[in-house]
Amino acid sequence: MSLPPTELQDAVAPPGPGVLLTRLTGLRREEFARDVWARSALLIRRASDFSDLFCADAVDELISRRGLRTPFLRVAKDGSTLPESAFTSSGGAGATIADQVDDTALWRAFADGATLVLQALHRTWGPVTDFCSGLAAELGHPVQANAYVTPPQNRGFDDHYDVHDVFVLQIAGTKRWIIHEPVHPDPLRDQPWSDRRAAVAEAARGEPHIDTVLAPGDVLYLPRGWLHAARARGEVSIHLTLGVHTWTRHALAEQLAQSALAALREDPWMRGTLPLGLDGPEAEIDGVRERLTAALAGADPAPLFHRARRAQARPAPLGPLAQLAAVRGLAPDTPVRLRPALAARLEGRRLTTRVGRLDFPEADLAPVARLLDGEVHTAGALGLRLAERLLRAGVLVPAER
Repeated sequence: MSLPPTELQDAVAPPGPGVLLTRLTGLRREEFARDVWARSALLIRRASDFSDLFCADAVDELISRRGLRTPFLRVAKDGSTLPESAFTSSGGAGATIADQVDDTALWRAFADGATLVLQALHRTWGPVTDFCSGLAAELGHPVQANAYVTPPQNRGFDDHYDVHDVFVLQIAGTKRWIIHEPVHPDPLRDQPWSDRRAAVAEAARGEPHIDTVLAPGDVLYLPRGWLHAARARGEVSIHLTLGVHTWTRHALAEQLAQSALAALREDPWMRGTLPLGLDGPEAEIDGVRERLTAALAGADPAPLFHRARRAQARPAPLGPLAQLAAVRGLAPDTPVRLRPALAARLEGRRLTTRVGRLDFPEADLAPVARLLDGEVHTAGALGLRLAERLLRAGVLVPAER
């Protein structure tokens, strides 16, 4: 690559698979996987105009009109998180839930220098929902989104690292980011930065790997473990953070161990009680190790792994009224498609998805297999009875003609 390893200029999205990742990085999927993914921080200037995903008006809409509740919002000042009682109240008549966002209290906190953190935007803001779902499909790892709204000259959070990868998309204003290399590379989800607070503080005093100001349209990619701190400048800053909850080899090992242990439950010797007066367990340990090794060699972690992956994300949104209309108006020429982000797998006669499992007779297996291509099909080509069953199960959704 002729550009510096941590920065690309004027990213242009080439056509082909992985278009959302390319929009963020200017790289094709295979280039990003080979040169950047989980390896190094990457700064991309003028990657895209992200106003279609999020903007200042979206912040005001969510806070003032959507009846947000905690934990969909956090408020931080001087590096500390404020108690929820400082910015929530009852929603009033007909909505007397006590933890709804109080927009007046929130305005006062923001005017006093607090940062607003809109959490889980992939659940509350449609364009972000669609983008995160598509990006997760491209990466093969779950993606969630938060927005950080920082008043002028506010520093937000102290130097820290995340236990997931992040893409930072600058939406409005500017923000200075200071990035240092990891003190604990590739931390697992139960290894937060606070466990290494002293090492993080010491590293943050050293020479940064990146010290830059993000402007609207810029993107910063940080693998998990990379230290970062940010400060707004002379204007309000809004940035969107896409968190990629990466699957690890350790997670796969956990699934492998669970599969092996499940198999050992059927071994009478393993279920047996240890002898009385067991002073030296070496002989028992050797026997257990031998059986565990054999069980690991024969274990298939795939079912557990895929089940865990399905649980980490949600399928595409489903409108009940549109779904009912599709069922009632079903005709041979009705266009339908597999619901996006369903993580559907056909194994034998069983279809396993994020919304449940369905078993099929032999005659239905071929049309069900065709559905997995994600393309639009007609209900008549699938069979009206099968199409109705899949629509009612939330597996099929109506498609545009």
